[in-house]
Amino acid sequence: MADILIVEDDRKIGELIRRTLTMTGHQGFPAFSGREALSVLEKNRVDLILLDIGLPDMDGFALMKQISVEFADIPVICVTARDEVPDRVKGLRGGAEDYIVKPFAMEELLARIQVVLRRAGKEQNLYHIRDVEIDLAGGTVKKSGSPVELTNREYELLKVLLLNKNIALSRERLLELAWGMDYYGDDRTVDVHIRRIRQKLGLERDIKTIFKYGYRLEIM
Repeated sequence: MADILIVEDDRKIGELIRRTLTMTGHQGFPAFSGREALSVLEKNRVDLILLDIGLPDMDGFALMKQISVEFADIPVICVTARDEVPDRVKGLRGGAEDYIVKPFAMEELLARIQVVLRRAGKEQNLYHIRDVEIDLAGGTVKKSGSPVELTNREYELLKVLLLNKNIALSRERLLELAWGMDYYGDDRTVDVHIRRIRQKLGLERDIKTIFKYGYRLEIM
């Protein structure tokens, strides 16, 4: 779990991001202006900042520069509607670890967050689902303390579900994330692999089928 500062002046978008982060085990701290963001940083230790560039009281690039001086160890992801190449270059050269343009899919944002946390050494690697333990750092899976052998594709699919826990993912999206963009097979292959994962790990109740859509791994 990571503590993430959400600097976003659009309250609806900010709340949507915060709820999504909460669903996936993170904690989101909202800030609706640059001054609020600095205030939160002074009072709380955060692992990552999601920074909108178009803030009401100051330019997001200027805020990022100030953050890089006063809170240099906190990585930043720019989350903005500015999609011009000069803005992207300015953000990345200004210290942002990543730059994502609105509108975006929440699972894409979560994936980018995961990459940045991993790069910063702040990624959660050990997960538990009842008696199942998944160690993403070691690439191992255990049930009741005993190792479980998963195929490479089963493991990648389980990992995708885990990193997007409590979020419904379509079969097409699961194929894209676990098999790769260049996979052109039948999306029903996802059903076969989900069935095997459920059987091997006893996760029949935890991996929910979303009718005519896909699957969701539910972890409270």
